[in-house]
Amino acid sequence: MKLYEGKLSDALTDKIYLNVNNLKKGSYTLYIVYKNKIIKSTEFGK
Repeated sequence: MKLYEGKLSDALTDKIYLNVNNLKKGSYTLYIVYKNKIIKSTEFGK
């Protein structure tokens, strides 16, 4: 399992887009973290 992590600088808007074009087909879990705590998680498939 590969783990990809990224950090965003100050966002200019209240919308964040996640481009999943390069992901392989399958199931994924997205975690939104604030102050080292998961505040929202969602699963999606491609």
